[in-house]
This record gives sequence, structure tokens and C-alpha cells, in this order.
Amino acid sequence: MEEELKCPVCGSLFREPIILPCSHNVCLPCARTIAVQTPESEQPDSECAAGGGDHADKLSLHSETDSGYGSYTPSLKSPNGVRVLPLVPAPPGAAAAPRGAGPASSSLTCPQCHRSASLDQRGLRGFQRNRLLEAIVQRYQQGRAAAAAAAKCQLCDRSPPEPAAVLCEQCEVLYCSACQLRCHPARGPFAKHRLTPPPGQPGAPGGDGSGGGKGAGGGRKVPTCAEHDLENYSMYCVSCRSPVCYQCLEEGKHSKHDVKALGAMWKQHKAQLSQALNGVSDKAKEAKEFLVQLKNLLQQIQNGLDYEACLVAQCDALVDALTRQKAKLLTKVTKEREHKLKVVWDQINHCTLKLRQSTGLMEYCLEVIKENDPSGFLQISDALIKRVQVSQEQWVKGALEPKVSAEFDLTLDSEPLLQSIHQLDFIQMKFPITVPPVPLLQLEKCCTRNNSVTLAWRMPPLSHNPVEGYILELDDGDGGQFREVYVGKETLCTIDGLHFNSTYNARVKAFNSSGVGPYSKTVILQTSDVAWFTFDPSSAHRDIVLSNDNQTATCNSYDDRVVLGTAAFSKGVHYWELHVDRYDNHPDPAFGIARINVVKDMMLGKDDKAWAMYVDNNRSWFMHCNSHTNRTEGGVSKGATVGVLLDLNKHNLTFYINGQQQGPPAFENIEGVFMPALSLNRNVQVTLHTGLEVPQCVKQPKLPNN
Repeated sequence: MEEELKCPVCGSLFREPIILPCSHNVCLPCARTIAVQTPESEQPDSECAAGGGDHADKLSLHSETDSGYGSYTPSLKSPNGVRVLPLVPAPPGAAAAPRGAGPASSSLTCPQCHRSASLDQRGLRGFQRNRLLEAIVQRYQQGRAAAAAAAKCQLCDRSPPEPAAVLCEQCEVLYCSACQLRCHPARGPFAKHRLTPPPGQPGAPGGDGSGGGKGAGGGRKVPTCAEHDLENYSMYCVSCRSPVCYQCLEEGKHSKHDVKALGAMWKQHKAQLSQALNGVSDKAKEAKEFLVQLKNLLQQIQNGLDYEACLVAQCDALVDALTRQKAKLLTKVTKEREHKLKVVWDQINHCTLKLRQSTGLMEYCLEVIKENDPSGFLQISDALIKRVQVSQEQWVKGALEPKVSAEFDLTLDSEPLLQSIHQLDFIQMKFPITVPPVPLLQLEKCCTRNNSVTLAWRMPPLSHNPVEGYILELDDGDGGQFREVYVGKETLCTIDGLHFNSTYNARVKAFNSSGVGPYSKTVILQTSDVAWFTFDPSSAHRDIVLSNDNQTATCNSYDDRVVLGTAAFSKGVHYWELHVDRYDNHPDPAFGIARINVVKDMMLGKDDKAWAMYVDNNRSWFMHCNSHTNRTEGGVSKGATVGVLLDLNKHNLTFYINGQQQGPPAFENIEGVFMPALSLNRNVQVTLHTGLEVPQCVKQPKLPNN
């Protein structure tokens, strides 16, 4: 866990850590050294326009105590390789800034992801302190000091024993310096042993730093809002992903943002992090079992010296003619053994490193979960959840399977005639090739998302029969016949475009040159009841601007532009709503469905690939193939909600405005694959809401005007 608690700039444990906008952490003293000033004349126009204040005020943003500095000189790299630019005093009598150059603006570049963040008038005090990380570092230091004091040499004949200086990972014994030189010299069979610092000391693997110190929640002052000192955090701004107080909602920039209760979001994010940790924990458990398997495999390979003895006996029986060939054959066996040892050692080192990183991340996350500071937890929870998910994805297929077997596939035939001795060689592939065994479905990796399913499988461990590929079969969702949906060498496959609210059966089998193996067990997968989707940035017109995780759409053009949703429907009943956030100068946005190849540079419904309702502030029309029908009184304004009901069981499309059906069913006898669609211009902003239940009771429809 120690790697999680070190500053990326100074390489030491965090001191007064602050959270950067990119979610990474850095020491407050280190942040002062890497803050950079640039003349405002070199900034973009938008940044220059926001500038203000004199030179001394700008410089004071970097530190609560430093001011009056005007130039920078580069220093040496930090222990982590990050080049820092410390502030240095301006030379006496330095010339004034050139005419036309504005005051300097300040920014700070993250040493890990290299993203730049501009400092406002509060300077570094505008970044929030990571109180949870600060408390965990304090506990870790106390636990490490206690563990270092308790680590004693296990072979000392002194009383009391000397403090341990190293730990041998292979022998699992603690040595002091004298005993290590006497009992564990770095030569002979010990030359390849790995010595590390004792647990609890800097650089020691597995130092958990647990114990010592009170829990972070005991006796800690309740955190107050950074902008309103007299207010406590009470809500969580979903848009800004930060805790806010009541006054921030009333007067501050969060007044129009989506906010939720602090305690509810704390519990939700805590549950998400715990759920993500379960996957990494399972992988870590598999990795530990795999390491035991590899070490046993290593021992079996090292016992392969019997092959050499047998080979020597056979070669000696063939008298002088075998002598010259014997050395060549011994070399082959030695190379084979060394190759296997190298492969296994490489796997052990790689797996140990991954396990250490995952374990450290797990321990750090568990310490974070123990904290009782909701606002502090929510400051870092999003980044931690993503890191845990990425850590789980790093355990790629085949990572926990041995790359070599312990057996030597070398057999010597000693019966050829004497004149054939010089052609004597090993016979490879002791095992006959048969059909592959049954693949094992990895249920923990099989999942569904909307109308897509993902399946993963692997071969049984230590399987000797080669596999050339796999065949994945899926039924039609109604209990019909299986059909092939994938043939290839990969062991992970995602199938898109399935029906919502349907149950699918899947199975897989392997094949090689000898034939096709048996089927795996059948896994049952249930697609989502309702569709969750967003606007699709990849297929949207270039004038469309998406925000709010691709749920809010605006447009840069006065002309109508089309954007589609990420979901495609061919079966079932689906309902979604669009909230009108902004409505200026009475435009006429269009809502509906479309094919994937709809024209995107004109109003939705003007071609034959879209079915839509376009509406202004007074009335609406249905449109398809540029044909306008069913004019209906009643329009939209800012704050209105437009509902779209697509019933592919009855093959019709119906629209709603503010919960009331707008006219009759708009279109009937529609069949095929449809995607949610919207067209708008720069006078409208719309936010999409999905995953909604189909409305059961609706108001009577308005009568259309002919």
C-alpha cells in the first residue's frame, strides 16, 4: 500500500495532500514548487479576459507565505523523475514587464497525467485537502514504526536479537547484517534469492501500516465548506462531483446543478467501490493460488536432472561413437530446462508484481472505506472506483495459467544402428493430439448490459491438447435453435443488438486439427428490462455539442442538426423522455426515431429514414418523408418534457408533452431497427432521460386540428 501513499513529486509520504481537478493527489509544499506562471499575453484570449489583479497578488496564489517572486529557474528532477520549477526571488532592480504584457496567470500541471489546472484568486487554497489520505498516511506511519521496531533477526545467538536488516523472500527468514553475511551469502544457491527490507520499513513489500492511531472519524472536526466557513457540507453536487453546503446551493455556482443528499451519495459510492473491490479480491485470491502452483511447478522442473542421468547412461552404452553426440544432446536438455525455468521465473515475478500492486490498492481502498467522512470519501471515490476497475481488467486472459509444463518433452530412442548415431536426436511431443476438452465458462466475467451480452471462457489448467479456436453459439431468445455467433481464437466475446427483456442461452466448444470438442455447460443470460442509453457522439453531426456524460445536447448552428441515441430497438416496448432545458426565439425541435443512416444536416423527418414530431411554442406536427400531418394544439417551452413511446409489439409510435398524449398515435405499421433521434438548432438545449418504465396511465390525447 506504500506506493499509494507517496507523493509523485517528492517520492515521500504525502504531507498535507491536496486533490487536483484530475483526481490525482500532490503534497501542498510540492504543489508550490511545480506551480508555473506565464505572462498573460501568452495565454489564450479567454484566459486573458478573465485576468486581473496586480503582479504581487498573482504570485501570492502559489503560497500562503511566499510573495514578491518574479522568475523561475529549473531544478533537478525529484526522486520520481518529475522536473519541478521552484520560485526564486527576482533580481534587485529588475526591469518592469514589457509594455503590453499583462499580469502573470498561474497554473499547475499534474505530475502524473500532465493535465494543467488554472489557479483562481484563492491560489492553491482553492484545491480541496484530501483529509482521508492524510489520516491514512498518519496511521500507516505509526504502524510502520511499530512493525520496524518489532522486526528482529531470527538466527541471532545474541540476547536480545539484533534488529533485522533484510528479509529473504525465498527462505522467508529475517537476517541482521552479520547473520546475513554468515548464513545467507550472495553466492552459490543463494545467488538468485531476493533480499528485501523487513516488513514495516520503507521499500518493504506488503507493509500494510495497519494498527496504531485512532480511526479517522474519532474526534475529528466536522469539515466546513471551503467557500463558506460557517457552513458544513450537507449535499453532493453530481455535476461538479464535489460536496457542497446549503449556501452554495442558494448563492453559489451550484444553484442550478443536480445535487443529492450527502449521506445517500456516500453510501452509493461506498457500495460501488466495495463491489468493484470484490472482483479484484477474487483475482488476488486466484493469483495467490497460482503462485503456489508455479512454485510447485518450479520444483518439479528443477528435479528434471533425472533426464540428464538417463541420457548419460544411454550415451555411455553406445561407446565411443556416442561421445561426440552426447555433448550436443546434453546441451539441448540444459537449454530446455533453462528455458522452462526462465519462463516460470518471469511468470512468478510478473504475477508477484501485479499481486503486490493489487494488494496495495485493496488495502488502501479498505482503509478509505473505513473512514467516516462522507465528503472526503466522495472527493476520491470516483477516481478509486475507476482505478479498481482498471486493476481488475489488467488480469487479462491467460494471466493465471502456466506457460510451460514441468515435464520435458524429450525422448531418446537408443535403438538405431551405429552408423545412425550422428543423426540421433530427441523425439518431441510425447502426447498424442486429440480433440480439445470442454471449455470452462467464467461466470464472474459473463454479464449483460442493455441489449448486449458478454461471455468469457478458458480451457482447463494444464491441458496438453492444442486449441486452434472456439465456436460460440447463442439461441434466438425464445428457446429456439442455437446458431453460431463467433468463431475465432479469443476467449472473450460481446454480442450486441439483442432483444431487450429476453432470455438467451449460450454455449461454447473448442476445436483443433483432430476435430471439435464437446460443448461447455449452457449459461443463461437475461437482457435488461428497460433501455439505458445516451446520445451517440460518434454518429452525431459535427455541429452537435454533447455534455453531462452525453445526456445533454446543444447545437452550434442555426440550422437543424440530428443526433442519435446509442441504443437500437427491434422488439418490445420502450419509453424515454427529453427535458427542454433552454428554449429561445420559438424554434421547432423534432423528436422521434430514425435509421442509422438518416440524413443529419436537416430537420428530423424530412427524409424517409426518420419518423418525428416537430413542435414549436403553440402546436406540433408529425413528419415523415417531408410530409406534415396531424397538426395538434399545444407546444413546448423551457422546462417542458417530451415523451416518446415506441411500441414494436403493436408497431406504432406515440408522443407525449408534459405527461399528456400529443395527438393520436403518430405512426403505425413501422417495422425494422430504430434508434432514438433528435434534431435541434442553437436556440434549444435538451437533456435525455432513459431507463424509464412504460407509462401505464396517461391523460386523454388532444384533438388534432385539420
